[in-house]
This record gives sequence, C-alpha cells and structure tokens, in this order.
Amino acid sequence: MNKHPSISLKFLLPLLAAIIAVSPLAIDMYLPAMLAIASDLNTSMPMVQNSLSIYLLGYSLGLILFGPMADKYSRRKLVILGLSGFFIANVLLPFAMNIEQFLSIRFFQAFISSAATVVVPGTIREYYGKDTAKGLSYVSMIMMVAPMLAPSIGSVLLLAHNWQLIFYVLSAYSLVVLILVIYALPEVNRASANSSDQTAKLSNSGEQVKSAQDFTFIERYQIVFSNVNARFYIITSMMVSLAFFGYITAIPYVYLKFFNVSETWFSVLFALNVCGLMLAHFTNTRLVTRHGSKVMLRSGLMLACVSVSGLVFFNYNELSLGYTVASLLPLMASISMIAVNSDALILAQFPQQSGTATAVIGTLRWGAGSLAGPILAYFYDGSALPFAYLMFAAIMVVLSCQAIIHFKKY
Repeated sequence: MNKHPSISLKFLLPLLAAIIAVSPLAIDMYLPAMLAIASDLNTSMPMVQNSLSIYLLGYSLGLILFGPMADKYSRRKLVILGLSGFFIANVLLPFAMNIEQFLSIRFFQAFISSAATVVVPGTIREYYGKDTAKGLSYVSMIMMVAPMLAPSIGSVLLLAHNWQLIFYVLSAYSLVVLILVIYALPEVNRASANSSDQTAKLSNSGEQVKSAQDFTFIERYQIVFSNVNARFYIITSMMVSLAFFGYITAIPYVYLKFFNVSETWFSVLFALNVCGLMLAHFTNTRLVTRHGSKVMLRSGLMLACVSVSGLVFFNYNELSLGYTVASLLPLMASISMIAVNSDALILAQFPQQSGTATAVIGTLRWGAGSLAGPILAYFYDGSALPFAYLMFAAIMVVLSCQAIIHFKKY
C-alpha cells in the first residue's frame, strides 16, 4: 500500500491531519471570544459573526485557485505557502484596529490556508491508492479532535488573558506544523506514475494527447465536471455537507432552547456525537479495505435512512429528548461514513486531477453547507421539525443519487 517506503504512514497521517485541522481550529477556537472581539473593536455582534461567512468565502475561493495548481506544481511548496500565510494572518489579527481590518485579515487567512489543505486528499491518494477511503478515514478521525476541543481551548485562553491570545496560539500551532512539513513532508514524484495516468485525451481533440502537467486551469475543471459518474458522488458529498451544517446550525437551538438542556449537558451531547463521528471513521478504516468504498457508502446510507426517518417520526410526535439523541448519534456517524467514501470514489476517478477534484468537492460542499442557515431560518416554526425535515431531504437526495448510479450502471 505504501509506495514511498522513505516515509512512515504512522507519521504522515497525523501530519496531514494537523495540516487540514487549521481550518476547523480557525473557525471554532475563537467562537467563545466573539463578544469580547465585538467590544474591543467597537462593533456589533452580527458583524463579528460575519467573520465566519467571510472565512467560508475566502476558503472556497482559495480552493478554486489552488486546486488546479496542486495538480501541476509542487504540493509540498503549496503546503508551505499556505501554512506560512496562515501563520502571518494569525500574527496580524490581534493588531486589528477595527472590524474592517479584522474581516480583511480573516479573508486572507482562509484564502491562503486553502493552499495547504487542498493537497491533503491527493497526497493520501498517492500513498494509499485503491485504499484511499481508509487513509481519509484515518485523517478525518484524527482531525475530529480539533473541532471537539477547539471551543474549550478558546474559552480557557480567553479567561487566561484575552481574545488576542487565541490567535497567538493558532500562530504557534501553524509554525510548529510548518516546521514539521519542511523537514518531513515528502514531495510527490509524479514522474513515477503509470503512463496511463500521465497522459489523457482531451474530449474535443480526437487523437491529441497531453501530459497531465499541460492541462490548463479551465481544462482541469472540464475534466472533473464532464465525468458523469463523479457528478452523482459530488452531489452526494454536497448533500451530506448540507445535513452536517444543518446539524451544526440547528443543534444549539434544538438542545438549549427547544429541549431546554443546560450548557453543560449541551457540551456532553455535542461531544457524544463527535465521538460517534470518530467511531464511524474508525470502523470505516477497518472494513473499507475488505468491502470497498461503494459497499461502505451504501451501508452508511442504509443506516442514515433508518436514523433520519426516526428523527422525523420522533419530532413529529413531539417525543422526549432521549429519542432525538438516540436517532442523531447513528445519523451523524452514517453521514461521516457516506462523506469519506464518496470523496474517495470521486478522487479515484481523477488520479492526475486530484487537486482540482478536491477543490470542486470543497467549494460545492462549503457552498451547500452555507445554505443550511437560510433554509432553517425560512422554515423556522419554533420546533425541531424544520431541522429534522432538512436532514431527511438531504439523505433522500443522496439515496436518489446512489440509486441512479446503481441502476444506470454509469
């Protein structure tokens, strides 16, 4: 499985997880400090909350640019560029004098950091090959620790000093990861790829054959979007992202307001679902090499259909909190299993355009996820039903996509 014996996968995977964790840390760690930031910068809370949307926008635009670059230029250099820029942004953020400066630096932080994270799936594919889903599961499982701990870390740092310390800690984190990358992350030797992977025929050129390095920015995206089979997996990835961000958006209201649990119990229940996500990734690493990504995706989808149906039924009949918790735990686990295997199946279609494919997945996934808030706000009725219906609709779209793939045999 390891085609590069000079590097241990036991070290490489945690390093890749540390790289891709920069975005969850940058998003989650400063959440407890929003009120303090608003006060110090003499602005309103909604303006500080907009920094999340600004971050998502910058990250998506960065993926669009750096995705194709990862297929043509040095992945290692892109990681160094992304982490260096992320480090600089975190050093600058504590010195922001107003909200405009803060938002501008956050945009730059997100945009440049995508140069580092966009190469991770392609690197995993390079090392794991047909077992890419196993590698992605390992990295995702390790990375899950970041969003689980980040808000608590941010709270401790805020109490210990001030909100500026949060970004200094992030800068220190990125500097440590950057040093490890410089000394330990190997460069992918694309020349060693199979000749069938090095060349591709343009759909409109007849006998013309190009090296994978020679495709233009636009041609790389055309290759990804023209693959009919990949489209349905991309839609699958988008819909599970919509469901996931629907959960992130709605669960504070559902638990704290609708079911009236305490902040302590909210943290426990939230952490419980994160543990469910990690368990699903661990299970996937153990079984995917034996059964394949398609089987694991369909298994996750069956579990999701049962769980989300229960979620709708329990909330429609206004049953107690325990029923919602019991349905959400397997539902979130199944969503993570669907996501990681759909991504692996997408990347398998594009051995020489993995960066571009990652950019497409990331941009559309974040875009779909950003719709969760407006959808939930539009259908808000004071109950948990809009949240349950959103989750149900997303899973039904995934079911439709997988049914098309199965019966049409694309």
